Amino acid sequence: MANTTKEVKTLKGLSDIRRFFHRNETPIYFISATNFNLLGADEWIKSFKFICHINCFDGLHPNVFSPKEEMPHEEFESIEDINNYLLEHPEVTDYLKSRKRNGETGKAMFLMFDEETEKLAKKRGLEVCFPSAKMRTSMDNKVNTNRIAEKAGVACVPYVLSKVKDYDHLRQVSKKLGEDLVIQTPFGDSGHTTFFISDSEGFEKHREEIVKENEVKIMKRINCRGSAIEACVTRHGTIVAPLMTEMVGFPELTPYKGGWCGNEIYADAFTPSIREKARQYTQLLGDQLREEGYKGYFELDFLIDQDNGEVYLGELNPRVTGASSITNHAVFALADAPLFMFHLLEWMDVPYELSIEAINDRWSQPENIDSWSQLVIKHTKDSIEYIKEAPSSGIWKQQKDGTITFDRMDSHRRAVESENEAFFLRIAEKGKYLYEGADMGILVMRGRLMTDDFTLTERAKKWIKAIHERYITEIPDDTEELDEKMSDLTGFKLV
Repeated sequence: MANTTKEVKTLKGLSDIRRFFHRNETPIYFISATNFNLLGADEWIKSFKFICHINCFDGLHPNVFSPKEEMPHEEFESIEDINNYLLEHPEVTDYLKSRKRNGETGKAMFLMFDEETEKLAKKRGLEVCFPSAKMRTSMDNKVNTNRIAEKAGVACVPYVLSKVKDYDHLRQVSKKLGEDLVIQTPFGDSGHTTFFISDSEGFEKHREEIVKENEVKIMKRINCRGSAIEACVTRHGTIVAPLMTEMVGFPELTPYKGGWCGNEIYADAFTPSIREKARQYTQLLGDQLREEGYKGYFELDFLIDQDNGEVYLGELNPRVTGASSITNHAVFALADAPLFMFHLLEWMDVPYELSIEAINDRWSQPENIDSWSQLVIKHTKDSIEYIKEAPSSGIWKQQKDGTITFDRMDSHRRAVESENEAFFLRIAEKGKYLYEGADMGILVMRGRLMTDDFTLTERAKKWIKAIHERYITEIPDDTEELDEKMSDLTGFKLV
């Protein structure tokens, strides 16, 4: 698709690139359940809009479009289903037509998409600004991730890849890994598809999910802490953001033992040697991805062995992720350009020159990293509850007694001025249902929310409790009505 922007000369350096996007006339969309992952992209890129199923800002965000009328649809089982629903919605179709530029519909980014999404996007005249769904699916396969890492020279936790027939077979193929094992199936949210096995009883609990797979990843269980890092494969090399901590399995936030539930980014989160090792591994893997034909945004989870300090690759996500918002709003990104802009640049049909080495050097300096944390709050009870009232998205303030009050509507997490304020992005809204594992919302705050021992701070616990108290719910007693509403209950994470 030809770029509709007037200037097509070679962009030389960051100032040219920033100016290019500030003047952009090509319609660009982020289409997803919510606008969380690329929050703020519209402020960097002219003609950028969000098309969302859930309007987290109650119609107050100027660049979020959500269909007003709910069309009949099958129960959503994935974000891909939501995106396909949106692309078929008449209101979305009319919206895309109304914003055409020089006869062209524009470009689209997604958190998740499949081959059906690609077909629908093409039908609407949209160019998908990501490698193909087929390629992403192959790389998203946790078994394939290790094979890519081996080619790149990136260390993984000691593992074997194998079909598992039963518990005895598991012990046979994994005898070199010890008694305590971690098994991952090829696809799925790690909170649902990571199993910790130390005996036959633990295996039997997850037997069905494990034995049905043609191949699973079986790892030695290590005493580790999670971390995450985002990067972008460009034609000039791989740009690497700073390493951030990962929050995993906190029962106050998620019902899933291995479930991701937040991140922290701050200058001395890791030793210089760990930061450097993670950065080297990310560049190696990014370079390997480019050889495989991939370009653009990706995220890696690293596992840091607390016993020996080794850094291992845990997971590859070939896309924007739940950590993208915190990456793209930290000071290192604002001083140059957010990572998603380098991603989009690969699809903007314009030549550019850029010193990747200089950017990576600046982004690795501790003085260029400020301190932010985010919590992904899920409904942790095994219950279904109807939401009568829900907190609004925007800036909230915490009082001395731990309660919180809504201060002002804002779509900016950087509008948070002090540690007694937080930006809340509401996901579960009034008139919908909470169920075990449902995303309620995301809290973003300045400063840290974990201690040095990787436990939640008292400040974090007070905020979590206060948000829960702002949800007024009731247990539905009309089971017939509940059955009719079951399409609102989705068992997958929206961010």
